[in-house]
Amino acid sequence: MLDPASRERGSTALQRLHSSVAGVIRGKDHEIDLALACMVAGGHLLIEDKPGTGKTTMAKAIAASIGGSVRRVQFTPDLLPSDITGVTVFNPATTEFTYREGPAFANLLIADEINRASPKTQAALLEVMEERQITADGVTRPVPDPFMVVATQNPLDFQGTYPLPEVQLDRFSMKLELGYAPADAELEVMARIRNEQPSAQQVMTTEQFRELVVLASRVNVAPALHRYVLEIVTATRAHRDLRLGVSTRGAITLLAVIRAMALGRNRAFATPEDVKDVAVQVLAHRVAVTPEAEIEGITNEEVVGSILASTPVPRARETVDG
Repeated sequence: MLDPASRERGSTALQRLHSSVAGVIRGKDHEIDLALACMVAGGHLLIEDKPGTGKTTMAKAIAASIGGSVRRVQFTPDLLPSDITGVTVFNPATTEFTYREGPAFANLLIADEINRASPKTQAALLEVMEERQITADGVTRPVPDPFMVVATQNPLDFQGTYPLPEVQLDRFSMKLELGYAPADAELEVMARIRNEQPSAQQVMTTEQFRELVVLASRVNVAPALHRYVLEIVTATRAHRDLRLGVSTRGAITLLAVIRAMALGRNRAFATPEDVKDVAVQVLAHRVAVTPEAEIEGITNEEVVGSILASTPVPRARETVDG
């Protein structure tokens, strides 16, 4: 359980992060909160939307705000796995083979337009995202701590996209859609064109970010809220419109993200409202609709939303008591 001083420190730090990113991404306060909760939960973030909606801009703003080492990879059809993980090269001067680290050896890796690369290259991210290490030539090398991937992708109906396999989608803690900015925010962005573009400022060190992750992990989730999450997840596995339900990993991730959301809201405990605010973004990309439901135009998000609406919510007192 968090003591009041630690709770206040964590909440203030998240507010600083939010302000830094919001100075660049206008009119998307809730989406920024979701993205930061994903990061503080120790997860990886997938941002999907149409070109020009600020996907890469948000990823860069988050990276700049957190600090640490940042690398960006533009995924293209000819990108090789070694372009991400690194490669062993021969050094004529020493007559020895040496390992040249790839961009995955960074605190934050921006994988831009990840679904434009081949499935083989996409799969190169799997080990490092899950195990936070890279194995090459029989040698396992850990990546820096913290390590996070912020990937962007275009919707599948855009030319030149390769759908991410379900096993890789499950590695992302959250899938976020930005959408177009509200009219007033878009006018503000358009007005900036003639002026200097704002940039996010570093507001914490990687050590401070690691502390923030620890603080979030200490937020209390009552047994009643555990049962609530389990009921939601179990319902996805039996739903008539789904051929694939949420895995245990998805349930664990949802608990981690609601802890981070609660910390950002200056609470030492999570509530059902935290679950409702993040469940679609954390769970929808982990399920798959049946062919019949797809023909009818039913989406993953709609199914998860209907499950949320029909699942009984615990009483407030039950979710505060540990």
